[in-house]
Formats: sequence, C-alpha cells, structure tokens
Amino acid sequence: MSGNYPSRIKSLPLYDGRFDAYKLEAKESEVLFASYPAGTSIPSHTNGTDNHGVITRGELLLTMNGTTTHVATGDWYHVPAHVEHSAHFDVDTDEIEFWFKDNT
Repeated sequence: MSGNYPSRIKSLPLYDGRFDAYKLEAKESEVLFASYPAGTSIPSHTNGTDNHGVITRGELLLTMNGTTTHVATGDWYHVPAHVEHSAHFDVDTDEIEFWFKDNT
C-alpha cells in the first residue's frame, strides 16, 4: 500500500473498504491512515459516523450539501454523521481520518 507513513503505522491492520488505509481501533471510534491515488473518486454516500480528517499530503475536493470545498495539506475537514457527501482526489493524497460513533 502506498502512503508516506512511519513503519509503526504501516504495521497496523489494513482497512477493508472502498480505499486503502491502515486502521487503528479505539473505543467508540476508528482512526484510519488513508492513501488515495490521483484520480480517485468516492461517489456520493452517507456514513453512520461523525468524521473528522486532516490532509497530510495532497488535497481533497469534498462535496457536501451541494458545495465543493478544497481541503489542502494541513487542513482539517468535518463530515457529520448521515450527511450525504462525495470526495475526489486529483493528486496522490494521504490523510488521517477519525470516525466517531454516532451516539444520537
């Protein structure tokens, strides 16, 4: 798997989903160290988790509520639980994602 992560992170279990990531499990949340090759698109969907992320390399085009936001390296984003959204990556991108269980 690609991604510019330390060897300790690369020793974590792989996430089994729509994209490549190393997964760190935590109580009431998951932490994913994700990598997206240039050209990756994730179609519109919703999650049952409250998601926060930070781009560590590259950039994200995040579309939510009809608005597309450019999320650059070092920027944080938030996708509330059950909100429809999509993502596109024009360049190779790494990010750390925090998926918090929705307790509402």
